[in-house]
Amino acid sequence: MKQKEITKIDNIGHQLTTDVNYRKSIWVKFVKGIKEFKMINKGDKIAVCISGGKDSILLAKCIQELQKHSDEDFEAEYICMDPGYSSQNKEKILENAKFLEIPLTMFETRIFEAVDKVDDRACYLCARMRRGYLYRKAKEMGCNKIALGHHFDDVIETVLMGMFYGTQFQTMMPKLHSTNFEGMELIRPLYFVKEVDIINWRDKNGLEFINCACKITEKNKAQNIEEVGSKREEMKRLLKKLRETNEDVDMNIYNSTKKVNLDTIISYMKDGEEVSFLDNY
Repeated sequence: MKQKEITKIDNIGHQLTTDVNYRKSIWVKFVKGIKEFKMINKGDKIAVCISGGKDSILLAKCIQELQKHSDEDFEAEYICMDPGYSSQNKEKILENAKFLEIPLTMFETRIFEAVDKVDDRACYLCARMRRGYLYRKAKEMGCNKIALGHHFDDVIETVLMGMFYGTQFQTMMPKLHSTNFEGMELIRPLYFVKEVDIINWRDKNGLEFINCACKITEKNKAQNIEEVGSKREEMKRLLKKLRETNEDVDMNIYNSTKKVNLDTIISYMKDGEEVSFLDNY
C-alpha cells in the first residue's frame, strides 16, 4: 500500500463528512440513497460485505461514519468471504483492513475451485454462490441485512446490459428481500455514488486494493489478455463515449427506470406473469 502523508488513519473515513469535495460527491449521495430507499432502520444489524476492492472498502468507511452521526441506532459487522484468493490477495485484504481500522471477519469457502471448470457461466455461478455464502454467514452472526458496494455506474450498466443482451428492461434494485434466506434483506448504500468519485477518493489517499481476483482474471492477466469480452466493460466504454456529447446520459438512463409509461409498453412482467397491452386494448 502506498502510505502517503496521512496524519491520522481515522481521517480517511472522517474526511467523508468534513472534506468539502468528498462530502458532496460521496457522503451526501451515500446518505441520500439510505434515506430515499429507507435502507437502514433502528435495531438493524448489518453485515457489510467486503470483497477487498475499492467500492466495498469505501462502503465500510461510510458505514463506520454513519454510526457516529446517525439518529438510527444500528449495529454493523464487517465480513469478507475468501472464495480461494491467492495468499498475496488475501494478505492485501487483511493489510488494508488493519490499516483502515476495519474490524474484519474473514471466512473461507472453495468457490473458485468449484467454478474453475465452468466456462460460459463461471462469473454468473461465482456471483450466485458468493451471495449465498454471504447471506448464510450474516445470518449466523445475527444480522438481518447484508450491504454490498454496488455504485451508480453498476446500476446504469445493468440497465444497458439487460436491454442489449438480456432482452429485458430492468435495473439493479437499491434493496431487495432474499428469496432463500427468510428475514434477510440486501441493501446497496452506494447506489447514488459514481465510480469516478470512488476512484478519486482511493487515489487521493494513495490506497491500493485488489480487483476481481478469480483464477480466470489472474490467468488473463498473466497472459496479457484484455477482458474485451466483458459485457460490463463494454458498457463502461459505451457510456464514456456517450458522455462526450451528453454529460447527463447516466442520470437520464436512471430516471427512465422511474418513469416507465405502461401505456406505451407492448408487454411487461408482473409477479412472473406476462401482461400484454392487448389484454386491456
